[in-house]
Amino acid sequence: MVHEVRGVVAGKVGAKVSLETILVPDPGPGEALVKVQACGVCHTDLHYREGGINDEFPFLLGHEAAGIVESVGDGVTDLEPGDFVVLNWRAVCGRCRACRRGESQYCFDTHNAAQPMTLADGTPLTPALGIGAFADKTLVHSGQCTKVDPAAKPEVAGLLGCGVMAGIGAAINTGGVGRGDSVAVLGCGGVGDAAIAGARLAGATTIIAVDLDQQKLEWARRAGATHTVDARTDDVIESIQRLTGGNGADVVIDAVGRPETFKQAFYARDLAGTAVLVGVPTPEMTLELPLIDVFSRGGAVKSSWYGDCLPSRDFPMLIDLYLQGRLDLDAFVSDTIALDEVERAFDDMHAGRVLRSVVKL
Repeated sequence: MVHEVRGVVAGKVGAKVSLETILVPDPGPGEALVKVQACGVCHTDLHYREGGINDEFPFLLGHEAAGIVESVGDGVTDLEPGDFVVLNWRAVCGRCRACRRGESQYCFDTHNAAQPMTLADGTPLTPALGIGAFADKTLVHSGQCTKVDPAAKPEVAGLLGCGVMAGIGAAINTGGVGRGDSVAVLGCGGVGDAAIAGARLAGATTIIAVDLDQQKLEWARRAGATHTVDARTDDVIESIQRLTGGNGADVVIDAVGRPETFKQAFYARDLAGTAVLVGVPTPEMTLELPLIDVFSRGGAVKSSWYGDCLPSRDFPMLIDLYLQGRLDLDAFVSDTIALDEVERAFDDMHAGRVLRSVVKL
C-alpha cells in the first residue's frame, strides 16, 4: 500500500519551499511508518534548501520530530503500532569499529530507510537527515525511532531529535561539564540555550551567555545563564576571563560555528580547559591558530556532532527530566505553526524572532 500525504519540499537551490503531495510506501524489512505529530523548524532544513548540505534535490524537509508508529516491517521486534517515538538521525549499526569499542555515538554506518518516498509523479525525494518529517507520515529505519514516555507533548519531545539534544549533549557528553564548573556559551539560539540548560543540569555554577542580540541574551537568562556578555560592545575573551576570576571558563561552547567565534572559545577557556564546537561551519571556512598556542595551552579542543548522544540512552532520560519539571523544554517553543507555514518560519528564524517554530500536525 502507498500512502498519499502532504509534505514540504525544497525543489531547487534557494527556491521557496512548497507543499506537495508525496507518496510514502508501507514499511519494508527493518523500517517503520510514523504518523508525524510535530516537527521543529531547524536551521539545518534551511541549509538543505540553500544547497549547503548537498545537491540531491528535491528534498523532503523536516527532521526534528515526534509521532506515533503506524506500522512496522519484517524483522522489527522493538517497536509496535501505537508507540510514541522521537525520530533520530543516528540509527547505530552495532557492528562497525566505533560500535564494537563501545562508542556507538560515533557509529560509522548509521541506517536510513531503504525505500524512497517520492513526489506524485514518481520523482524520488531525499529526506532531510534521512527523516523527512515535514509530512503527515514518513518512512524511516526502525532504529531511527526512540520510544519515550507518551505523557510528553509531541511539540517538545520532537526537539530532542536535533537542536536541543545537540546543545545539551555538547555540554554534558562532549564538554563533560561537572558540578562547580564555569561554562561560557557563544551564540544563544536554540542550540546555545540548550547547552546552557545542559550546563545547569550538570551543576555548573557560573554560566556565561554571549550573543550580539539582547532578546537572545534574555532567552539565555531564562535557560539558566548566570551572566551575560553583549558581544557588540564587550570584549568577549576579556569578559569571560573577568567573570571567572581571571582564568577563563572550564568549558567554552561555540554554538555559532564561525572561525572568529571558535578562536574566542579557544582563548576564553582556562588553561587545560575545553573548547567545544557544536555550531555548524560552512565548507569554505578555515581556522588559523598559532600551533604554539595549541601546544602550550593544553586542555582539549573538541567537535560535538549531535551532542555525542545515544538516542536510546539520552532521549528517554531527558523526557523524564522534562516530566519531573527539571528541564524546561516548553521554553524552547516560540511558536506553533501549520505545515504550509514553514517558509514563514524560516524567515522568523533568520530574523532571530524565535528559538523554535514547531509544525503541529
